[in-house]
Amino acid sequence: QVQLVESGGGLVQAGGSLRLSCAASGRAISTLTMGWFRQAPGKEREFMSYLHWTGYNTYYTDSVKGRFTISRDTAKNTVYLQMNSLKPEDTAVYYCAANYMRSGSYSFRQYDYWGQGTQVTVSS
Repeated sequence: QVQLVESGGGLVQAGGSLRLSCAASGRAISTLTMGWFRQAPGKEREFMSYLHWTGYNTYYTDSVKGRFTISRDTAKNTVYLQMNSLKPEDTAVYYCAANYMRSGSYSFRQYDYWGQGTQVTVSS
């Protein structure tokens, strides 16, 4: 079983930056395809980015391309989402998700493990 714990959320002004962390346990992240999603109040869960378990492929949704960067530290078994140039519309609860040695996907249904979420609030 895989456990995921997010951290790093908070309140930031528009134009600022935050780095979210997702610490995994139960399996090495070198065997996990990791995804980041977010959900704003009253909206559906939205895909942000994924990092393939091989470490070679990343993918971003258009709204965050060039602003967000996904990365991992295998020694710490942790995945990160660096978020720059934040906008008020980025306000949401951010979730990391994982599947075991499968392809990355923008669909939340393709991920078997989820963290509890961390709140990001961007003020204007």
